[in-house]
Amino acid sequence: MLELHKGNLDVKSIQNNWFDIVKDKNHGALITFVGIVRDEDDIDGLSFDIYEPILEKWFSKWQDELREVKAEVYMAHSVGDVLLHESSFMCAISSPKRRVSLEMINKFVEDFKANAPIWKYDMRDGERVFVKKRGIKLENSGVLS
Repeated sequence: MLELHKGNLDVKSIQNNWFDIVKDKNHGALITFVGIVRDEDDIDGLSFDIYEPILEKWFSKWQDELREVKAEVYMAHSVGDVLLHESSFMCAISSPKRRVSLEMINKFVEDFKANAPIWKYDMRDGERVFVKKRGIKLENSGVLS
């Protein structure tokens, strides 16, 4: 399940929804990661742009990989502005056995950080500022070549 939300994420609502989906599947684990915007580099927050078709393709590959180990992946991400100490990214892995969820959540988060097609901007004084060091070159995209 992939969810995109305008602005910050309602962590409790999203977490509860994912739990309600998983609880009757006889899964023994739902491991959740919540990303929170840190107060660093004198920013007011972060802002995000997402190209949905590429993100959906990336996410679909993860769904296929996790199906092979009888696990499921859930993800929510913000589009637009998210202020300090709010959440912009959540993901969860559910599986019948906790070890699978524990192992896969870290792989998912690390791959997300390295390869998900999400463009991040710093927010300073109400303006979005692209920070090239935050960007990554996406294979075959020409972006940040």
